[in-house]
Amino acid sequence: MSDKPSRKTFRTRLEEMIRTLREQIMAGHYAVGEYLPSELDLSLKFQLSNNSVRKGLDVLVEEGWVEKIPRVGNRIKPPSSEDQIVIRLGYYPIMDTQAELSSLLEQFQKRHPHIRVQPIQISDDRGYVRDLLAHDMIDMVMMNTYLYQDLVEEQAVDMLEPQEPFEELYPFLKKAFQYKDELHAQPFVFSPVILCYNREHFAELQLPEPDSGWTWDDLIASASKLAIRNERFGFYYHLLSPNRWILFLLQSGEAFRRDEDGRYRVHETRLLDGIEKVRDILYEPGVYPLLLSASSREAERLFKERQVSIIMTTYFSINSLKEADFEFDVAPLPHLNSLNTINLTIGLAIHKRSKVKAAAKQLVDFLVSDDAQRVIRKETFSIPAHKQAAQRTGQPVYPTRYQMYKEIIPSFSTYTDTGLTLKQLEDMLSECKLYWSGLRSKEKLAAAIEELLNQDRTGRNA
Repeated sequence: MSDKPSRKTFRTRLEEMIRTLREQIMAGHYAVGEYLPSELDLSLKFQLSNNSVRKGLDVLVEEGWVEKIPRVGNRIKPPSSEDQIVIRLGYYPIMDTQAELSSLLEQFQKRHPHIRVQPIQISDDRGYVRDLLAHDMIDMVMMNTYLYQDLVEEQAVDMLEPQEPFEELYPFLKKAFQYKDELHAQPFVFSPVILCYNREHFAELQLPEPDSGWTWDDLIASASKLAIRNERFGFYYHLLSPNRWILFLLQSGEAFRRDEDGRYRVHETRLLDGIEKVRDILYEPGVYPLLLSASSREAERLFKERQVSIIMTTYFSINSLKEADFEFDVAPLPHLNSLNTINLTIGLAIHKRSKVKAAAKQLVDFLVSDDAQRVIRKETFSIPAHKQAAQRTGQPVYPTRYQMYKEIIPSFSTYTDTGLTLKQLEDMLSECKLYWSGLRSKEKLAAAIEELLNQDRTGRNA
């Protein structure tokens, strides 16, 4: 019996060589203008004859990946626009400043000249990203925990491609994008909601700076002293942001749960203690600017102009303070019945029906790589999802307590920890606004919330 390899074996090896070289070129293993290994080296590596190797290289020439240079070798071609793979990436424009996204995409495209990324702006509005996915208008999307939860609740999460977790990333971040033990977005950057304060204002009045032992009453007391009539307020945050008011629900120390009769009970519980504390902050004279709650960006603007001494913010948002001409620092949120804060995570999701999933995965892999994540740590205040990159010392110098987030990881929570859906939380906010405006007592607020939570989807009382 002959030991000679069959034609099928040669064909399999040839196909393997073509596929391997094609994938290496697409992955940036060879840069544009670089030469492939010699025909002899390829012959030895893939156990093919020189003639078979030439046939395989002819295929790559025909596909537009390489060009033959007589008596020199086979050189990687710059791709034409027709040859490029296009990834339509849904992204938040603010990520350009909060995560150096434009710079990172530029680096990616230099490494992968055959892949072009087409950025498409997205919004946080519920249903917006869902519609883009449903109509196959994006291949990949940057997604926060709010938008992911919307997909889960609308039973649309199966539009996302499941991904394998990266061991190098903080493991607790997976919770934000996991459903039924499947990870649907790779964590990219994150931030807990925190305090940021003007150190000079505290020094002027010889007040102790915020620390992890602060309660909300401690904050109110300090903010009252820091406030100066017609000059500055003591404390500010965008009251109606889901990332702000919901954390007061979380700090009640209890979650909303149905009792043995299948009903929600709010009366005679601590569930509204945080909502009551919001009202205390709002009506403390001189502490909070009632008429300015337009957006979270307003908080950073007033703080930068020294018109507020303390703000509730995130590591993402303090990127706007890089040019501040005074020293500021960060601290954990004050606590009420618990220490909870909301952790905001931005993830990278791939559309399951995308025709360029392999290229999209390459982009995800790059953006969560050590190289890319170190750029984020060096150039921004945002926290990289990559653990080693996040804990890298050095720039930026301020805030000096940047690494404080590591000490409060056990307090990190998400919207789902309230026990309610996004729709229930939205409905509850309407009732809370009536209470904060003085049109409802706490007892009537509790009754109104019980009534809306105990209605089924048809609006009937459960």
